[in-house]
Amino acid sequence: MLDFFTIFSKGGLVLWCFQGVRGPAAAATAPVNALIRSVLLQERGGSNSFTHEALTLKYKLDNQFELVFVVGFQKILTLTYVDKLIDDVHKEFRDKYRNEFQQKGTLGLLNGTFDFKDDFLRLLREAEESSKVRAPTVMKTFEQSVKSQKTVKCMIETRGEKPKEKVKAKKNKGSKKEGAETVTASSKAAPGEKQPSSAGDREELTKDEILQKNREEFFKRHMKAGEKSSKSPKPDAQKEKGKKPRVWDLGNSNAKVLDYSDSTTNGNSEACPVEEFDPDVALGDRNREPGRLYDLEYESDEEAEEEKVIQNTSKPSTKKGGLGGMFGMLKGLVGSKSLTREDMDPVLEKMKDHLIAKNVAAEIAVQLCESVAKKLEGKVMGTFTTVTSTVKQALQEALVQILQPQRRVDVLRDVMDAQRHRRPYVVTFCGVNGVGKSTNLAKISFWLIENGFSVLIAACDTFRAGAVEQLRTHTRRLNALHPPESHGGRTMVQLYEKGYGKDAAGIAMEAISYARNQGFDVVLVDTAGRMQDNAPLMTALAKLIAVNAPDLVLFVGEALVGNEAVDQLVKFNKALADHSMAQTPRLIDGIVLTKFDTIDDKVGAAISMTYITSKPIVFVGTGQTYCDLRSLNAKAVVAALMKA
Repeated sequence: MLDFFTIFSKGGLVLWCFQGVRGPAAAATAPVNALIRSVLLQERGGSNSFTHEALTLKYKLDNQFELVFVVGFQKILTLTYVDKLIDDVHKEFRDKYRNEFQQKGTLGLLNGTFDFKDDFLRLLREAEESSKVRAPTVMKTFEQSVKSQKTVKCMIETRGEKPKEKVKAKKNKGSKKEGAETVTASSKAAPGEKQPSSAGDREELTKDEILQKNREEFFKRHMKAGEKSSKSPKPDAQKEKGKKPRVWDLGNSNAKVLDYSDSTTNGNSEACPVEEFDPDVALGDRNREPGRLYDLEYESDEEAEEEKVIQNTSKPSTKKGGLGGMFGMLKGLVGSKSLTREDMDPVLEKMKDHLIAKNVAAEIAVQLCESVAKKLEGKVMGTFTTVTSTVKQALQEALVQILQPQRRVDVLRDVMDAQRHRRPYVVTFCGVNGVGKSTNLAKISFWLIENGFSVLIAACDTFRAGAVEQLRTHTRRLNALHPPESHGGRTMVQLYEKGYGKDAAGIAMEAISYARNQGFDVVLVDTAGRMQDNAPLMTALAKLIAVNAPDLVLFVGEALVGNEAVDQLVKFNKALADHSMAQTPRLIDGIVLTKFDTIDDKVGAAISMTYITSKPIVFVGTGQTYCDLRSLNAKAVVAALMKA
């Protein structure tokens, strides 16, 4: 049983609606609005199905008249006739009101009256009847079977006879074996000509002749061995056995210089010299504006591409005559006709391969191309518009829309809002091993300090050796770059740590309490790296997030991954949902994309991550210095992605 069926324009005007269950008219509004926000506006039309709470929605787009057909029914029901119904309604509605759409256009939608209830109920009855269980088919009689057409003679097999096909096959096999035997026999006979053919020939020779012949053969063999040894003479100086340690040009062979085991300095912080480093190396560009998060930049080659297009279009006109050049230019153009799937399939296949080559996950690339095909199918093209340019333009728009998700995370605004409520703003970093969580946490700390916020770093990675020391080094460097004297005697960054082997959730809770008491603005919680399949570690992470309720949960992923990005994010979100005790579990809020400077134009991981989670990329790590932090520029990423 259907809950509702509605037809509306892409401009948002409802043309006709059917409600199958009693209740308020707004019951169909919330699911349809969710479909528009999450699928249609976000260019995620790869699948024609969408789930909202207890309802399943199926939809179909009419790109020629800019219409959307949506049907909703309970998720627990299995209605096999829904696809047929939505296709039949689409065809019937188009055919019935085609003239009104073509003649009046938008005014026809505004002023038109669509009396479609009787037609819809008829189509619904037909679809339901077609899906009913059919009566079992009657078993065929012997006369109707194929066996009855065979004669008795062809079914009788006498002993010793074999089917013709098998005999032929065996004959072929036998012929192959005979051929192989003849080849081997001939190959053996060839070298036998040089040697004595048989023992009978040897008996004809005398003993002295046999001895003489054997001596000649021996000398011939000895001479051949001498020639081979002269071709590859051994070096006079043989290499000494055993390995020698390699001595580097800039190294030091004295082991005493590398000995740091002196008990007077090892582990004694007072005896250790103060770390000296160049601020230019730590900061990078000195001409930048302090506290500003620059957009990601990409230099596109649009001008070079335009020049190539001009050159390519001028070549056929010089080689051929006027008519030939004109027909060459018009080749591949679609003249005022609606696009079909057959027209787009070759272009979409190339686009899919191009996206996969740019590191987009294969599953995401297929869904993107499917979404573009549904968006363009049936759309009427202009006279001088190629299919390739149309598909490429639609794909670019879809990619930009995907990289600009529904919710935009503004960290500075949220921190100031937390300040007004006199509480610290808590950010938790999670991700797999080795993606750069601690390094990018230090970059974000530096950016927050330059915007005038004090930061407390909670060292909750109590598993990896050296994790606390790494954060301690970053804290020391950040305090050297922003000393308390420059901020009215206030320490801008501190490290809260309890060593190794402790409960991470407890350390985070103590750090947040300490930050509230000491008046810190932001708490950055560093967690241990963990694989998405490790259930105990994922349970511990879900516990940390559930107990401390951070304001922002950031997933740190590297830009080098392809299909693995989808697996990581899906399983991280699933693990957080499964291991959380709350009724509405806390999931990932945003993404930090690291190592972006190592991938050139293979930026597909950004598309895969945002597509699978619908979460924004908040920060992009682009280097090794504290200033190498950027915000995502969707157009720059898409330009790099579409570059040939």
